[in-house]
Amino acid sequence: PYYIDLNQNLYLQAYLHSSDPKLTVFVDTCVASPDRQDFTTLVYDIIKNGCVRDSSYATYHSPNSHFARFGFNAFEFMSRHKLVYLRCELVVCTHRDYSSRCYRGCLSRAKRDTSS
Repeated sequence: PYYIDLNQNLYLQAYLHSSDPKLTVFVDTCVASPDRQDFTTLVYDIIKNGCVRDSSYATYHSPNSHFARFGFNAFEFMSRHKLVYLRCELVVCTHRDYSSRCYRGCLSRAKRDTSS
C-alpha cells in the first residue's frame, strides 16, 4: 500500500521491459475504485480512452520512450473511502508511428444515430 493524504500529489511511472528501442508506451485508461475486485460499479475516472477526466492529471516527460510518467492530485473520492485502488491500462506502440493508438490521444466515442 501507498499512503497519501487528500490534496497530495501522487506520481506514477510505468516501464516497458523490452530491449526494442522502437517501442513506446501510452497511458490509455486509469481509474480508481474502493473495491480492488470491481472497477465498474463505483469508479472515479482519471483518464479514459486517452481523454483526461481529472483536471489535476498531468503527464511528465521522459527521455526514454519505454517510460510513461504521470501524476494527479489525491481527490475527494479518497476522503470517502478508507482504501482506494488504481487500475491503469497502457498501450504499447511502435515509436513515431503517428497513426498508432499512442499518438492519436483522446478517443471520444462518436454518438450513434437513433434513426433506422
